[in-house]
Amino acid sequence: MTENKKDKEGYLASLKSVETEDWLDFHVVRPFCYHLARFFAKFGIHPNTVTIWSIIIGAGSCVFFAHGSFYYEGALGFILNLIAIFLLCWADIFDCTDGQLARLTGQKSRLGRILDGAAGFVWYIFIYVAIAYRFYLHHDLEFGWLGIDNTPENTMIATGVVVLLGLISGFVCMGGQTRLADYYIQVHLFFLKGEKGSELDNSAKQKEIYDQTPWKGNWVWKAFLNSYVDYTRKQEKVTPQFQRMMALIKEKYGDVAQMPANLRQEFHDESLALMKWNGLLTFNFRSAIFFLACLLDVPVMNFLFEIVAMSLLAWYINHRHESFSRAVAQKL
Repeated sequence: MTENKKDKEGYLASLKSVETEDWLDFHVVRPFCYHLARFFAKFGIHPNTVTIWSIIIGAGSCVFFAHGSFYYEGALGFILNLIAIFLLCWADIFDCTDGQLARLTGQKSRLGRILDGAAGFVWYIFIYVAIAYRFYLHHDLEFGWLGIDNTPENTMIATGVVVLLGLISGFVCMGGQTRLADYYIQVHLFFLKGEKGSELDNSAKQKEIYDQTPWKGNWVWKAFLNSYVDYTRKQEKVTPQFQRMMALIKEKYGDVAQMPANLRQEFHDESLALMKWNGLLTFNFRSAIFFLACLLDVPVMNFLFEIVAMSLLAWYINHRHESFSRAVAQKL
């Protein structure tokens, strides 16, 4: 076997699946992360360590996002925003690398799954706080468009509104959207590769693990487990038709692999068609809009984009997935 062929096979083996990767990730980001993962593997670096680096770097970018761009702070502000973008992209690269490293080295773990799911959300807690502070300092553009007098009182009121928008955008919209996107990726992998090829967890099993874990000496781990129980419950809450379909499959066939091949293929094909839309809920598209808003000195517009446009996209994906889950369930 040639070295190039071995390298390609190793790269493909490091992915969850070709079907769940968007074009940019598959052709640019993931190949780079694969070589980075091999480098880390040589030095025995654990995937969870890479995830923690990702969290630190991503959260650290908030220092630079807090600065106005060219309109407010000139060339230096523009450069600082570019540094912020670079750091957040670096954090995302590490966030991709940890999973590929885990698959290459066989070091997949429940803690790794929980940390990986939390990484991107933790970045944006710090970044959105920085954006609210940035608006407090720099808001001439928005006040000018809305005809608001730039007084200290108006600044405090408007900043309070921005904080509220940031909370809705981050905790309600982005948190729910990325959680949904992650779930649908794992669902697709479950039907494509089976239980061993996916990380499709359910809240009942996670709660059982939580209950069986003693408190003594496990306070931090129990906190992680509790957050993951909540994470999986929220995924299940917004997918009732899929949960019903899975219950019917388990009741009739015991396992997805035993269900009629035509129904399994039908579900797979419908799910695959949604993957390109589902990918828009993840880092690449979302961050591109955020970066543009920051460079144009209107980062608050990103909050509105998350609340309106991304919420509509998430609703569409969820509605379609629930519709074909219902259709398959009826045939069962």
